[in-house]
Amino acid sequence: MHETFAEQAAVLCEAQVDFFLLETFASEVELLIAAEAIASVCELPILAQMTCLSQGRTVFGTPVEQAVAAVARHPAVSAVGLNCSVGPSDMLDALQRIRSVTEKPISVQPNAGLPRQVDGRMLYMCTPEYMAEYAKRFFENGARILGGCCGTTPEHIRQIVKAVRPLDQAAARPTAEKIRVVSASTEGFEPKPLAQRSALGAKLAAKKPIVCVELTPPRGVDLSRIIERARLCAEHGVDAINIPDGPRASARLSPLVTAVRIQQETGIETILHVCCRDKNLIGLQSDLLGIHAIGLRNVLIITGDPPKLGEYPDATAVFDLDSVALTGVVSNLNRGIDIAGNALAEPLALTLGVGANPAASDLHREIDRFELKANAGAEYAITQPVFDLEMFYAFQASVEERGLPLIAGIWPFTSYKNAEFMANEVPGVIVPQRLLDRMARAKTRQDGRKIGVEIAHEMIAELSAHVAGFAVSAPLGQVDMALASLGRISLKEE
Repeated sequence: MHETFAEQAAVLCEAQVDFFLLETFASEVELLIAAEAIASVCELPILAQMTCLSQGRTVFGTPVEQAVAAVARHPAVSAVGLNCSVGPSDMLDALQRIRSVTEKPISVQPNAGLPRQVDGRMLYMCTPEYMAEYAKRFFENGARILGGCCGTTPEHIRQIVKAVRPLDQAAARPTAEKIRVVSASTEGFEPKPLAQRSALGAKLAAKKPIVCVELTPPRGVDLSRIIERARLCAEHGVDAINIPDGPRASARLSPLVTAVRIQQETGIETILHVCCRDKNLIGLQSDLLGIHAIGLRNVLIITGDPPKLGEYPDATAVFDLDSVALTGVVSNLNRGIDIAGNALAEPLALTLGVGANPAASDLHREIDRFELKANAGAEYAITQPVFDLEMFYAFQASVEERGLPLIAGIWPFTSYKNAEFMANEVPGVIVPQRLLDRMARAKTRQDGRKIGVEIAHEMIAELSAHVAGFAVSAPLGQVDMALASLGRISLKEE
């Protein structure tokens, strides 16, 4: 074997290939022989890929993580991975088993499902969209070389690129490692007590349950409908209106203007999202000063979705800071110290929140970032929509030592299609199959709304004893669904 592999490698190296791809090896022993043979005749990079069965073992019964670990230890191997034999779902399971055994780059190339005989032809059944959805999951689980094996077509690759490129660009964006926000040498002020900054802060300080409803700014300039929805929330005892900033990289009316108008015309407090995507650090600081000056007191710091995810993919993203760094900026401003370390005449008094994702595919990274946000000065966290209670409780147990109040995100499904969209198209959201099956029973639009509210209400009932409150979304502006999920009103008949 060694002589045969070495002979091939020598010819290919002479032909000036860029690197070697060793694929579909069922035996790690044979793969190591191939790698050693290539290394004996040249020094080109080697990508070494195993294949495995659906049970996470090789054809010879070796656990795939054991086999890949052995291959990864070879000094000539530049990257390791998996290809062929199984479809995307089984490949994801195998990826999750191997990602902890090596620090080298990981590749994933599943088949386009298992072939079926159709009219005498063997066809692979995975659609390009299905492969693309799993490509996102592969990326989120650490794979950085992505593709497909048997049954993969140019359209599969095109859709994979479309799905993963925004995630890759977001992962490569400048973060706090580029611009560090450190404790300033200026002494500054003692931060204003949390209970005195806002009604929301007072409730957090007193450990009283919090209820907020998320309303998205309009696409145009008419604020009348969102103001009426906010007024309805105020009438039914909601504590604050959550105002997102360009969700999924969409262009809408200024969230700052929306928040000001809501608060002025209804009296209900707002929680204004501040996004790192669209402004540099000077613009962000100016906005934060303006937020305080105009009378808003609650902010939620987010990094933001990259423009490639939205309707304006050619827009330029800034990302001078990420959410961890910007949290540190706000914390310093609350002490009267600006980004440059200059002293302000008076400190800000902002109640400082951050986001959290209990369903993150890389839970360890999410927990690490949660701790960084807490250390930077965060005072509460609002989670992504919770659909899987086990995942939420596991995350909560991992971060409870930080003592940061968790406000659970709740999303009432409007239909089975909406549930499918949340499951497949919204980053960082996991919807259990049992909930999809339940939503699939809806026969009419009203049935879908009713079942969606029932699920949301059950989530709230289950979590109420374990969280600091709830941030309920009003899907597509349907504030009656949010209030019905909270048990404040009965769901309207259409």
